[in-house]
Amino acid sequence: MAQLADLINLDLSDCTEKIIAEYIWVGGSGMDVRSKARTLSGPVDDPSKLPKWNFDGSSTGQATGDDSEVILCPQAIFRDPFRKGKNILVMCDCYAPNGEPIPTNKRHGAAKIFSHPDVKAEEPWFGIEQEYTLLQKDTNWPLGWPIGGYPGPQGPYYCAAGADKSYGRDIVDAHYKACLYAGIDISGINGEVMPGQWEFQVGPTVGISAGDQIWVARYILERITEIAGVVVSFDPKPIPGEWNGAGAHTNYSTKSMRSDGGYEVIKKAITKLGLRHREHIAAYGDGNERRLTGRHETADINTFTWGIANRGASVRVGRDTEKEGKGYFEDRRPASNMDPYVVTLLIAETTILWKPSHSNGNGVAAP
Repeated sequence: MAQLADLINLDLSDCTEKIIAEYIWVGGSGMDVRSKARTLSGPVDDPSKLPKWNFDGSSTGQATGDDSEVILCPQAIFRDPFRKGKNILVMCDCYAPNGEPIPTNKRHGAAKIFSHPDVKAEEPWFGIEQEYTLLQKDTNWPLGWPIGGYPGPQGPYYCAAGADKSYGRDIVDAHYKACLYAGIDISGINGEVMPGQWEFQVGPTVGISAGDQIWVARYILERITEIAGVVVSFDPKPIPGEWNGAGAHTNYSTKSMRSDGGYEVIKKAITKLGLRHREHIAAYGDGNERRLTGRHETADINTFTWGIANRGASVRVGRDTEKEGKGYFEDRRPASNMDPYVVTLLIAETTILWKPSHSNGNGVAAP
């Protein structure tokens, strides 16, 4: 008699050309990832060749009950690390039946920016550092923490090893390998400053792909924690007090920044970011004010600052970039629950397309 695990791991290629495609989209809250599967007649490697689909938007907060159909448009394909074989994960965005993007479809606007000729010419690279916290399922308290209590103060946990300092490594490693299998440009992982908190990095990726890959990596993490019976939180400050929050630091460069003389381009770009500080902060994640306090390796949410190797600044420029006169910078303001489509769109639009006519009153404090 077959066991459940045997059936889950069935190799369909032995008996059929058909594959399973898991369609993924962002739900109504802007942070929930939803998915449903369908059978295709054979392998597909081009999203434009995939059929559009639909779902009940009234059940995801994306439509009303009297007109609930929302259309899924496939945009990016990844290998499925759960079903394996030729099965795929499909990142989609969402449209009304009349073809208009629905309000929660942030990818559509980002794709317009990244298809602009001036933006394409600059080949914008993104490297996103996604922090998250693992929580015990029944208590919503960080993994490894005593129930109702606290571990010792921060210090021993960052990039640590040992049963008393590192909690959830099996989940993190499973996620790392699953992302590599899927074809995501995951570039590393590490344990974070608060125990039970981890980070993975995606990039460098070009343009709209950064958003697609972060969303699919988040989906894969949700699935793995589901299997492990653990909850993943993207809250920017899951534990109040003297504990680090969780961000999504966004590293960024353009072709001009990576070329000789790029440091001057970087400084001009940072100045423009400072002039639009309030607009960016408003779109950089919910609850970010609980994290950006000027403490615990953050800048104050109300003041834009930048500095060389300064992790307490809004924007950090690395020593190597300063020394070589070209490279990239890191926007440290985005929260862990930010929408990567929105953040990458804003950074590219502000630094490449926006032409400031005058100061808007946001001071820019230089190092």
